[in-house]
Amino acid sequence: MLSFASAAYTAGKELVGTFSANLVTLPGAAGHPDTMAWWATQPDAWRACRENPEEPAEAMVRYAKWLGGLPGKPVFVGYPAAFDFMFVYWYLIRFTGASPFSHSALDLKTYAMALLGTEFRATTKRSMPRAWFDDLPHRHVALDDAVEQGALFCAMLAARSGFIATS
Repeated sequence: MLSFASAAYTAGKELVGTFSANLVTLPGAAGHPDTMAWWATQPDAWRACRENPEEPAEAMVRYAKWLGGLPGKPVFVGYPAAFDFMFVYWYLIRFTGASPFSHSALDLKTYAMALLGTEFRATTKRSMPRAWFDDLPHRHVALDDAVEQGALFCAMLAARSGFIATS
């Protein structure tokens, strides 16, 4: 993991706080060729994720402390949750011994599928209602992604409650 971020929201879409860190690569780790080829297409995001990297142990301790200071019990939400949660959970367990998220994560694509009544593979951001998306940057920078995904989840919660149209 090179970089990660979280944006904490209330269900009412109030941004409570953010956390982000760029990490020093683990000893012996190397980028997968396919992943590195993707990074080559995203030079601004690559530069952003390599600014001021810190040791994973220090970053994860700070992250766990930040999570612990949030109101309520945090819920990991991601797009795709299976991919993002796997890394964050492993790093939390490895460097802090525990995960404030427990063993669970909520996947935005799966939640959208349930709300929209669509098939999983057909459920993409392009197939989701435009009303669910705020005008936020999509630069593949960890903090931008976290804010964007948090806002999307809050919009989905509101749609479920009937506060905004889903068509």
